[in-house]
Amino acid sequence: MNTPVRTGAQPRRGVRREQLSDEVAAHLRAEIMTGALRPGTFIRLDETAAALGVSITPVREALRTLRGEGMVQLEPHRGHVVVPMSRTDVEDIFWLQATIARELAATTVTRITDHQIDELERLNDELEIAVGRGDPDEISTIEFAFHRAFNHASGRIKLAWFLLHVARYLPALIYSTDPGWGQQAVAGHRLLIEALRRRDARRVVQLNGAQFTDGARRLIARLEEIGMWD
Repeated sequence: MNTPVRTGAQPRRGVRREQLSDEVAAHLRAEIMTGALRPGTFIRLDETAAALGVSITPVREALRTLRGEGMVQLEPHRGHVVVPMSRTDVEDIFWLQATIARELAATTVTRITDHQIDELERLNDELEIAVGRGDPDEISTIEFAFHRAFNHASGRIKLAWFLLHVARYLPALIYSTDPGWGQQAVAGHRLLIEALRRRDARRVVQLNGAQFTDGARRLIARLEEIGMWD
């Protein structure tokens, strides 16, 4: 999961320009995916740079990235505008993630070592503590680490890389700020770990895919609540 630029934060020394651009893109992508930036909204370079505490250059580069992803378009003499996002678009994003994730899970269950399963259990214990503390940033970081470890255990690094890039569209804070989601994630991970120890491939694939069904449901409900498609 990507870490958004902290609103009002000053540019950090030593941060590469490309990394800063990626962080701005992640922030804007999450704003678009959650409906904070509605279709038809113009994203102004100077206003966005000031709000995020960065220069105009990383904002311009971030918008170029989002334009390549079809999330914004450049209108001559007017600037970058958020393009419409349908319910089907959201469903397609989660379908693609689920499809790749199930394939990785099917391989992981045959290749993962006991030591790697122990590491997943340790990460899930850390996640449970973070959920108890209600720390969204820590929850997002640990959740990302858990799934990265799970996917890398498959040995299919290229496929895991593709999943990582599709996962950029997941607005992490929608989930990590929801206590109910956090508790459900911890419980789901426990079931996944138990299934891995039994080498129950069918159950592992089922559990791994279910998280994307739940993720899509939660995001679509959020977008409906704010009237995205009214």
